[in-house]
Amino acid sequence: MSAVRRAVARRARSKLLSRAEAARAVRAAQKRGERIVFTNGCFDLLHVGHVRSLEQARALGDRLLVAVNRDAEVRRQKGRGRPIVGERHRAEVLAALECVDWVVLFREPTPLATIRALRPDVLAKGGDWRLAAIAGRAEVEGRGGRVVRLREVPGARTSALLERAKRSGLQRRRS
Repeated sequence: MSAVRRAVARRARSKLLSRAEAARAVRAAQKRGERIVFTNGCFDLLHVGHVRSLEQARALGDRLLVAVNRDAEVRRQKGRGRPIVGERHRAEVLAALECVDWVVLFREPTPLATIRALRPDVLAKGGDWRLAAIAGRAEVEGRGGRVVRLREVPGARTSALLERAKRSGLQRRRS
């Protein structure tokens, strides 16, 4: 691996933070007057819908922090066979995106504890979420922050990709 590739890989991994490290990074950025945007999800099989949502979220502030569900919680929410990609790899791929400043893993069913610990200025969620169902909404709005539903990218869903891959595999076997 070239020195440049190693440096890029290190840079992505340096964006992976514990909750405590993320809290310190957020506080320091807020003291500098930076607006922190928080979003979360499974991010299994990163696709264009994820990328566009993350870019849109980043445009809402100065820093973007992405909280990623740990494997056990993804399995609980999505079922057997998920996640396709393990938590550390999902986090590192997200961290490699230019629009993402920090990534933190969380194990709870919702990111509420993480939101409470990090105290972001903006909470951004996919447009498929009802405003009332967004975990952390009351906490963020209660501190004067805002909650934003991001635009959806039609047809860009991990479940749709997996279904298409399954159908493609079945069609090849029948041929």
